[in-house]
Amino acid sequence: MAGSCARTEILLGQQGLARLAESHVVVVGLGGVGGACAESLCRAGVGTLTLIDFDIIETTDLNRQVIALHSTLGLKKVDALADRLNDINPDIIIIKRDELIDREKAQLIALNEDYHFVADCIDSIAYKTILIGSCTKSNKMIISSMGAGGRLDPTQVKISRMDKTQNCALAREMRKQLRNIRASMKFPVVHSTELPIKALPHKAAPVGRPRAVNGAISYMPNIFGLMMAGHIIQSLLKS
Repeated sequence: MAGSCARTEILLGQQGLARLAESHVVVVGLGGVGGACAESLCRAGVGTLTLIDFDIIETTDLNRQVIALHSTLGLKKVDALADRLNDINPDIIIIKRDELIDREKAQLIALNEDYHFVADCIDSIAYKTILIGSCTKSNKMIISSMGAGGRLDPTQVKISRMDKTQNCALAREMRKQLRNIRASMKFPVVHSTELPIKALPHKAAPVGRPRAVNGAISYMPNIFGLMMAGHIIQSLLKS
């Protein structure tokens, strides 16, 4: 990837490029946030990425996920993203894990010294709590994505500590769950301070009554993912 890193080398120098090349980042959840985060880490020259997701690409992903194309519908997200990243940088090492995170897997991630940073891009509160709790208790560096849905204003996306977020219902619920397991809240999160836009009734499936579903605009999850990648890269360069 020497030629494609020329602009990055001007910014970081050879020592910075070498530091990223020897780094290993785990991205858990490969939707709009996770896909953008992983791609940015790859383009910056991070040497090894472990990608974790159990889901497939669906038509509802087309409006915001970098891996969602008509040609990739029905594919496993880990497979589609790995192919995309290998096409960007054939030298990158990709470890694919087509699985859900449970308590045991989260603890193994937190204790694995080969992992330099964890990007939590999971949607589920239960699984987020398990992963964050394991990592913070083991002092594993982690950044977590809060709610990107229902927002339009990119200027209100921030990185702050979990205990300093504003106007984010997901963050409020996460704090409650983390208090229940006595986990630290002194870790960074990407969140929006924008008041969420009220969800409109939406018939999410051919069968069933219309229900409120959080809307999402094309750019917002990607902004969250890019900001996560930026924080991770700066942290790796300082470590």
